[in-house]
Amino acid sequence: MKTTIALVLLLTNTMLFAQNKSHTEEIKAFQEELNTEFKTPEKSPLSKREQKKFTGHDFYPINETFRVEAKFTRILDPLPFQMKTTTNRTPTYEKYGEVVFEIEGQQRKLTIYQSHRLRQTEEFKDYLFLPFTDQTNGEETYGGGRYIDLRIPESDQITIDFNKAYNPYCAYNNYSSCPIPPKENDLDVKIEAGVKAVKKQSLFQL
Repeated sequence: MKTTIALVLLLTNTMLFAQNKSHTEEIKAFQEELNTEFKTPEKSPLSKREQKKFTGHDFYPINETFRVEAKFTRILDPLPFQMKTTTNRTPTYEKYGEVVFEIEGQQRKLTIYQSHRLRQTEEFKDYLFLPFTDQTNGEETYGGGRYIDLRIPESDQITIDFNKAYNPYCAYNNYSSCPIPPKENDLDVKIEAGVKAVKKQSLFQL
Protein backbone atom coordinates (compact mmCIF):
# COMPACT_ATOMS: atom_id res chain seq x y z
CA MET A 1 0.00 0.00 0.00
CA LYS A 2 2.79 2.41 0.97
CA THR A 3 4.60 1.55 -2.25
CA THR A 4 1.47 2.35 -4.30
CA ILE A 5 0.99 5.71 -2.56
CA ALA A 6 4.66 6.59 -3.06
CA LEU A 7 4.41 5.70 -6.75
CA VAL A 8 1.29 7.86 -7.20
CA LEU A 9 3.00 10.80 -5.49
CA LEU A 10 6.08 10.35 -7.65
CA LEU A 11 4.03 10.27 -10.85
CA THR A 12 2.04 13.33 -9.75
CA ASN A 13 5.19 15.30 -8.94
CA THR A 14 6.76 14.26 -12.22
CA MET A 15 3.71 15.44 -14.17
CA LEU A 16 3.66 18.77 -12.31
CA PHE A 17 7.36 19.27 -12.97
CA ALA A 18 6.86 18.55 -16.68
CA GLN A 19 3.93 20.98 -16.84
CA ASN A 20 5.90 23.71 -15.07
CA LYS A 21 8.89 23.14 -17.33
CA SER A 22 6.67 23.30 -20.40
CA HIS A 23 5.10 26.56 -19.20
CA THR A 24 8.51 28.06 -18.43
CA GLU A 25 9.74 27.14 -21.91
CA GLU A 26 6.60 28.65 -23.45
CA ILE A 27 7.09 31.97 -21.65
CA LYS A 28 10.80 32.08 -22.42
CA ALA A 29 9.93 31.59 -26.10
CA PHE A 30 7.43 34.47 -25.86
CA GLN A 31 10.07 36.71 -24.27
CA GLU A 32 12.64 35.81 -26.90
CA GLU A 33 10.14 36.48 -29.70
CA LEU A 34 9.25 39.88 -28.21
CA ASN A 35 12.91 40.86 -27.90
CA THR A 36 13.56 39.74 -31.47
CA GLU A 37 10.64 41.84 -32.71
CA PHE A 38 12.17 44.93 -31.13
CA LYS A 39 15.41 44.32 -33.01
CA THR A 40 13.60 43.88 -36.34
CA PRO A 41 13.39 47.23 -38.23
CA GLU A 42 10.02 46.66 -39.90
CA LYS A 43 8.36 45.66 -36.60
CA SER A 44 10.17 47.63 -33.91
CA PRO A 45 8.76 50.76 -32.23
CA LEU A 46 12.34 51.80 -31.49
CA SER A 47 14.47 54.18 -33.49
CA LYS A 48 17.29 52.69 -35.57
CA ARG A 49 19.79 53.89 -33.01
CA GLU A 50 17.83 52.30 -30.17
CA GLN A 51 17.45 49.03 -32.07
CA LYS A 52 21.22 48.68 -32.32
CA LYS A 53 21.64 49.23 -28.58
CA PHE A 54 18.59 47.24 -27.46
CA THR A 55 19.54 44.50 -24.99
CA GLY A 56 16.13 43.11 -24.08
CA HIS A 57 13.09 43.78 -21.93
CA ASP A 58 12.90 43.65 -18.17
CA PHE A 59 10.46 40.87 -17.27
CA TYR A 60 8.98 39.75 -13.99
CA PRO A 61 10.04 36.25 -12.94
CA ILE A 62 7.80 33.65 -14.56
CA ASN A 63 4.96 33.01 -12.14
CA GLU A 64 2.50 30.11 -12.54
CA THR A 65 0.04 31.94 -10.26
CA PHE A 66 -0.65 34.45 -13.02
CA ARG A 67 -1.57 31.81 -15.56
CA VAL A 68 -5.28 31.34 -14.95
CA GLU A 69 -8.04 29.23 -16.43
CA ALA A 70 -11.00 31.52 -17.01
CA LYS A 71 -14.68 31.01 -17.70
CA PHE A 72 -15.39 32.54 -21.11
CA THR A 73 -18.80 33.97 -22.00
CA ARG A 74 -19.49 35.18 -25.52
CA ILE A 75 -21.27 38.52 -25.78
CA LEU A 76 -24.12 38.08 -28.25
CA ASP A 77 -24.92 40.78 -30.81
CA PRO A 78 -22.30 43.26 -29.56
CA LEU A 79 -22.46 46.83 -30.77
CA PRO A 80 -19.36 48.19 -32.56
CA PHE A 81 -17.71 51.11 -30.81
CA GLN A 82 -14.76 53.42 -31.35
CA MET A 83 -12.00 52.61 -28.89
CA LYS A 84 -10.10 55.57 -27.50
CA THR A 85 -6.40 55.73 -28.23
CA THR A 86 -3.50 57.97 -27.30
CA THR A 87 -4.09 59.94 -30.52
CA ASN A 88 -7.15 61.06 -32.48
CA ARG A 89 -7.36 57.63 -34.12
CA THR A 90 -10.47 55.69 -33.04
CA PRO A 91 -10.38 52.13 -34.40
CA THR A 92 -13.56 50.06 -34.44
CA TYR A 93 -13.82 47.25 -31.91
CA GLU A 94 -16.55 45.21 -30.35
CA LYS A 95 -16.88 43.49 -27.00
CA TYR A 96 -16.36 39.88 -27.98
CA GLY A 97 -16.67 38.22 -24.58
CA GLU A 98 -16.10 38.31 -20.84
CA VAL A 99 -13.77 36.18 -18.75
CA VAL A 100 -14.11 35.38 -15.06
CA PHE A 101 -11.22 33.94 -13.04
CA GLU A 102 -9.59 33.98 -9.64
CA ILE A 103 -6.38 35.66 -8.52
CA GLU A 104 -5.31 35.82 -4.87
CA GLY A 105 -8.56 34.14 -3.85
CA GLN A 106 -10.74 36.85 -5.39
CA GLN A 107 -12.95 36.57 -8.45
CA ARG A 108 -12.03 38.96 -11.26
CA LYS A 109 -13.72 39.85 -14.53
CA LEU A 110 -12.31 41.32 -17.73
CA THR A 111 -13.74 42.13 -21.14
CA ILE A 112 -12.10 40.81 -24.30
CA TYR A 113 -12.35 42.79 -27.54
CA GLN A 114 -12.13 42.08 -31.25
CA SER A 115 -10.78 44.47 -33.86
CA HIS A 116 -13.03 44.89 -36.90
CA ARG A 117 -10.02 45.63 -39.11
CA LEU A 118 -7.89 42.69 -38.03
CA ARG A 119 -10.66 40.13 -38.30
CA GLN A 120 -10.83 40.86 -42.03
CA THR A 121 -7.37 39.33 -42.47
CA GLU A 122 -6.62 35.62 -42.66
CA GLU A 123 -3.81 35.81 -40.10
CA PHE A 124 -5.82 37.62 -37.43
CA LYS A 125 -9.41 36.54 -38.11
CA ASP A 126 -9.54 34.73 -34.74
CA TYR A 127 -7.44 37.29 -32.86
CA LEU A 128 -8.76 38.75 -29.60
CA PHE A 129 -7.44 41.74 -27.69
CA LEU A 130 -7.18 42.03 -23.90
CA PRO A 131 -6.01 45.46 -22.69
CA PHE A 132 -5.90 45.94 -18.92
CA THR A 133 -4.60 48.08 -16.10
CA ASP A 134 -3.60 47.00 -12.59
CA GLN A 135 -2.01 48.22 -9.39
CA THR A 136 1.55 48.04 -10.74
CA ASN A 137 0.96 50.70 -13.42
CA GLY A 138 3.01 53.84 -13.07
CA GLU A 139 5.43 52.18 -10.69
CA GLU A 140 6.67 48.76 -11.75
CA THR A 141 4.92 48.71 -15.12
CA TYR A 142 3.94 51.18 -17.84
CA GLY A 143 1.42 53.73 -16.61
CA GLY A 144 -0.92 53.28 -19.56
CA GLY A 145 -1.54 49.59 -18.91
CA ARG A 146 -0.56 46.47 -20.82
CA TYR A 147 -1.96 44.10 -23.45
CA ILE A 148 -2.39 40.35 -23.91
CA ASP A 149 -3.03 38.66 -27.27
CA LEU A 150 -5.56 35.82 -27.37
CA ARG A 151 -7.32 33.59 -29.88
CA ILE A 152 -11.02 32.70 -30.04
CA PRO A 153 -11.48 29.71 -27.72
CA GLU A 154 -13.15 26.50 -28.86
CA SER A 155 -15.10 26.14 -25.60
CA ASP A 156 -16.27 28.18 -22.63
CA GLN A 157 -12.79 27.98 -21.10
CA ILE A 158 -9.80 30.13 -21.98
CA THR A 159 -6.29 30.48 -20.57
CA ILE A 160 -5.23 33.99 -19.56
CA ASP A 161 -1.47 34.09 -19.05
CA PHE A 162 -0.35 37.40 -17.58
CA ASN A 163 3.25 36.26 -18.03
CA LYS A 164 2.61 37.23 -21.67
CA ALA A 165 1.50 40.78 -20.84
CA TYR A 166 3.38 43.32 -22.95
CA ASN A 167 3.60 47.10 -23.29
CA PRO A 168 1.87 49.17 -25.98
CA TYR A 169 4.27 50.85 -28.39
CA CYS A 170 3.53 54.17 -26.67
CA ALA A 171 5.77 53.01 -23.84
CA TYR A 172 8.73 53.29 -26.21
CA ASN A 173 8.02 56.35 -28.34
CA ASN A 174 5.80 59.45 -28.43
CA TYR A 175 4.24 58.98 -31.86
CA SER A 176 2.47 55.58 -31.77
CA SER A 177 -1.31 55.40 -31.52
CA CYS A 178 -2.22 52.94 -28.77
CA PRO A 179 -5.65 51.75 -27.54
CA ILE A 180 -6.37 52.90 -23.99
CA PRO A 181 -7.61 50.08 -21.74
CA PRO A 182 -11.29 50.73 -20.87
CA LYS A 183 -12.07 51.38 -17.19
CA GLU A 184 -13.99 48.10 -16.98
CA ASN A 185 -10.65 46.32 -17.39
CA ASP A 186 -8.94 47.85 -14.36
CA LEU A 187 -7.83 45.15 -11.91
CA ASP A 188 -7.56 46.16 -8.25
CA VAL A 189 -4.60 43.86 -7.71
CA LYS A 190 -0.90 43.85 -8.59
CA ILE A 191 -0.25 41.73 -11.66
CA GLU A 192 3.43 41.04 -11.10
CA ALA A 193 3.97 39.16 -14.34
CA GLY A 194 4.95 39.97 -17.91
CA VAL A 195 6.88 43.01 -19.10
CA LYS A 196 7.93 45.67 -16.63
CA ALA A 197 8.19 49.42 -17.17
CA VAL A 198 10.62 50.78 -19.74
CA LYS A 199 13.89 51.80 -18.15
CA LYS A 200 16.31 53.15 -20.71
CA GLN A 201 19.41 52.16 -18.79
CA SER A 202 18.28 48.51 -18.62
CA LEU A 203 16.98 48.26 -22.20
CA PHE A 204 19.90 49.79 -24.04
CA GLN A 205 23.65 49.50 -23.99
CA LEU A 206 25.22 52.80 -23.11
